[in-house]
Amino acid sequence: MECRFLDLKFGADKEMGVTGGSASSQFSGFKQLVGGSGKVASPHCREVVGKASCSSLSSNVNGSAGFRSIEAETVSLYRIDEKNGANFSLFPRYGRVLEAVDDAYEGVVIDSQGLPESAVTFVASLRTSLSHWRTKGKKGVWLKLPKERSGFVPIAVKEGFEYHHAEKGYLMLTYWIPEGPCMLPANASHQVGVGGFVINDRNEVLVVQEKYCSPQFRDCWKLPTGFIHESEEIYAGAVREVKEETGIDTEFVEVIAFRHAHNVAFEKSDLFFICMLRPLSTEINVDDQEIQAAKWMALDEFVQQAIIRSDNMFNKIIGICVATMNRHYCGLAAQTVVSKFDGKSSSLYYNTTQVGHNCVTNTK
Repeated sequence: MECRFLDLKFGADKEMGVTGGSASSQFSGFKQLVGGSGKVASPHCREVVGKASCSSLSSNVNGSAGFRSIEAETVSLYRIDEKNGANFSLFPRYGRVLEAVDDAYEGVVIDSQGLPESAVTFVASLRTSLSHWRTKGKKGVWLKLPKERSGFVPIAVKEGFEYHHAEKGYLMLTYWIPEGPCMLPANASHQVGVGGFVINDRNEVLVVQEKYCSPQFRDCWKLPTGFIHESEEIYAGAVREVKEETGIDTEFVEVIAFRHAHNVAFEKSDLFFICMLRPLSTEINVDDQEIQAAKWMALDEFVQQAIIRSDNMFNKIIGICVATMNRHYCGLAAQTVVSKFDGKSSSLYYNTTQVGHNCVTNTK
């Protein structure tokens, strides 16, 4: 026989065909398939969905009394097709529509906190939900599975969901209902890095040697760099990275350039912002987990390094830094603005010639 894992929600005895402790004609064939112990007599039973086995059925079924023990709860049952003899089937009465909220683009976002605990209930509800949302004309479906529901990932993929992105605590999957190409936005395509150009009143640049780098760069002195954190401003990330690597406190002046590169890490693109920072302290305290050494280096000595003179990009960056320091180049200052479009505060970076800004304009 074949056993198929199903999900069934019972409401009352009469709906189950149980009267006075005995099964009605709807379940009479089932009683003949189990012995007095409640175990399936035939050895020709195999699992189709889930991790259940035929013997798990006996834990819920023990003669007529077993049917009452599962009243008013969601249980796992089987579709049983005997090779020889009468057929007997149990089908799910319904699968509930998963809790979800509409998004602004005629799609839905499934409530990850309201997901069922049972994998069997999940697959039944997922199928019911997709059918329901299709009839409602919905388009994209977002399914966020926390780590404690990671067992649902292969189920969702089998139902047609695709990976979108992952974070430490969850995996996001998507499903596109309409025919034609998927119009949902792709995962974030860029990582964002920052570098701090810090120069003191003695014309010395704050530089570091990284502990872990390619052998060709081992003796190179470079600017402190790093990646910004989630929800961190570009200027704040530059100040933080300099502090973490060298112990020097700084304040942001302006963004003087940025580099855009592709296929840098795991096929992602990279944005790297060079920030002019003003030092507020002088004593260096090296982060020995990442940094081999740090020091104040004379600007002329820094520029004359072979790796900088021979590399077009490094040479160009340092040239811009020097021009900014001499007030012959205007960078981008950060201004906090609020837009009525979303009502949120954000940073706008733009060139300014206001009084007190670092740049000296041409007054011809």
